[in-house]
Amino acid sequence: MATTAQLFEEPFDADEYVERLAWRTPGGGSKGGAEAFDPKRLLEEFENHIEELKQLDEKIQRRVEKLEHQCHREAKEFAHKVQDLQRSNQVAFQHFQELDEHISYVATKVCHLGDQLEGVNTPRQRAVEAQRLMTYFNEFLDGELRSDVFNNPDKIKEAADIIQKLHLIAQELPFDRFADVKAKIASKYHDLERQLIQEFTNAQRRGEIGRMREVAAVLLHFKGYAHCVDVYIKQCQEGAYMRNDVFEDTAVLCQRVNTQVGEVFSSPEAVMAKLIQSIFENKLQAHVREKLDETRHSDVEQYLKNLYDLYTRTTMLAAKLTEFNLGSDKHTFLSKLIKNIFSSYLESYIDMEREYLRTRSALILQRYYDSKNHQKRPIGTGSIQELKERIRQRTNLPLGPSIDTHGETFLSQEVVVNLLQETRHAFERCHRLSDPSDLPKNAFSIFLLLVEHLCVDHIDYALEIGLSAIPSADAKNANLYFLDVVQQANTIFHLFDKQFNDHLMPLISSSPKLTECLHKKKEVIEQMEVKLDTGIDRTLNCMVGQMKHILATEQKKTDFRPEDENNVMIQYTTACSKVCAYVSRQVERVRKSMDGKNVDTVLTELGVRFHRLIHEHLQQYSYSSMGGMLAICDVAEYRRCAKDFRVPLVLQLFDTLHALCNLLVVAPDNLKQVCSGEQLTNLDRNLLHAFVQLRVDYRSSRLGRHFS
Repeated sequence: MATTAQLFEEPFDADEYVERLAWRTPGGGSKGGAEAFDPKRLLEEFENHIEELKQLDEKIQRRVEKLEHQCHREAKEFAHKVQDLQRSNQVAFQHFQELDEHISYVATKVCHLGDQLEGVNTPRQRAVEAQRLMTYFNEFLDGELRSDVFNNPDKIKEAADIIQKLHLIAQELPFDRFADVKAKIASKYHDLERQLIQEFTNAQRRGEIGRMREVAAVLLHFKGYAHCVDVYIKQCQEGAYMRNDVFEDTAVLCQRVNTQVGEVFSSPEAVMAKLIQSIFENKLQAHVREKLDETRHSDVEQYLKNLYDLYTRTTMLAAKLTEFNLGSDKHTFLSKLIKNIFSSYLESYIDMEREYLRTRSALILQRYYDSKNHQKRPIGTGSIQELKERIRQRTNLPLGPSIDTHGETFLSQEVVVNLLQETRHAFERCHRLSDPSDLPKNAFSIFLLLVEHLCVDHIDYALEIGLSAIPSADAKNANLYFLDVVQQANTIFHLFDKQFNDHLMPLISSSPKLTECLHKKKEVIEQMEVKLDTGIDRTLNCMVGQMKHILATEQKKTDFRPEDENNVMIQYTTACSKVCAYVSRQVERVRKSMDGKNVDTVLTELGVRFHRLIHEHLQQYSYSSMGGMLAICDVAEYRRCAKDFRVPLVLQLFDTLHALCNLLVVAPDNLKQVCSGEQLTNLDRNLLHAFVQLRVDYRSSRLGRHFS
């Protein structure tokens, strides 16, 4: 294998190289098996190859030394060239500095010469200009304008420049000597001014922006420049208000003019501001006055709607106009324009809002009561009424005649929605139209009107009527509609609370009026809760009275002392069945009428009274063995009914009552053991004794000895 440098190029693997060398050597590889292997031949080949590698190494080493020598020589030559270039660069830099100094010197001389020439030329130009103006002045003095500049319409720009300067000069001259010439110059001044304005007007009508810009630049030094701007603004508005929507037309007009005014006038922001001021003080103010004045005294509702709509659209238009360049304080500028239009209307806004809301709310309520053919009863106030209310709360005595409402609650969600909707609109208008400093106070006054008409005149009145309609506890077949009043009052108050949080709170949340509102709301809630609690308590008494009436009419003494002890076929008594049916209906009514924890609270109270009634009722009878079993069946049915309450306390009470009834049937020998049972061991022994005394065999079986 020939030995060359190419064999050792990367990647180089020494093991692979040796293997390849051995494989190529005859007798050195595995070809021919073990007999063909010749180690001497392989050793000889390796020794020869090593010699070749040594020779190759020496050859490469000589070549490396030659290249290194050549590299050193070229590096020295390059270093000499760099030194020569540095010296040349230094010489060039010195020459550049000398040239720069020379140029600066020449420039200084030229500037000095220019100043000298200017010093000579400026007075000369002034003299020439003065001579020219004196020539034109002489023409006015002679009364004959001979110069072409005053007679050629194409040179009106030059004539304007001249007459503007002559006008300034004439103002400095004494009046007694130059009155005539001053009048002529002034006449020509005004004549040219009118011509320029007319030319500007014609150019605007033709849409020649370039000509408008030229004329406006000339007029800039005339007193009539402001009139030119007025003419431009007037012509811009011609034909701009073709639709019925003045606000949309104004926005389109300002957008169009804004792109043009910068190309015509040197101070576009002032022209734009003047245009907007003109629109606000003329078009918008006339539009607002027309819309509001025609309804201010004839239709207050429409007036308030129009005022809210117009003010909202005006502020929205002003927000769009802030996109344009109107000067440094455009927000204050636009606010003043809006205030000038609406100030006379906003001053009396809240008084009209309150009066309208008061009248409208009263009308909504009156229409409702008229639809029910109901004449509102005056609700008494003062010490006598308060005394009656306290007596009624503590004794539940019906002070005064009971009113038959025929099931009418005198609460209407439609009325409530209408009242809340009117109030919501009032809050929205108040938010938009009130001054920020007066907003909390105004919102609070609207809230008080809502409380007056919704809470007092509607809900509170319905509660009073509902309380008056609750029959006495001993009334028979009483219709208890107060729970319907509770249900509707609860729903209505949720709506009231939602509006309080959604519409009133954002208006007063960061003001001292928040505390007053929360206090007023709490006061209203507490007053209603007192009446609701009173009504619910009296309603529960009526329910218990109705149960008592059922028991009194349906329960017979023979139910628990049957004549034929062996022929009792009923599971529970008729009285029990009717009471349970009645209780189930009332429990369902309570669940429909209330929500949350109120359901559990009322059902707990009803369940306790229900248990007390049954407990006292059972103690009115004496029981035979079969009668005791029937009493246990009745109590089991009562307990099943009590499960509908879903109140652990009520169920526990009936469990205990069921255990007490077991004392009516237990064998005399087991009585003591039963009294010591888990459910009865914690009860008063007098209570246990009282139940045992109800047994017909109490004396014959000498059961009293177990309690002595």
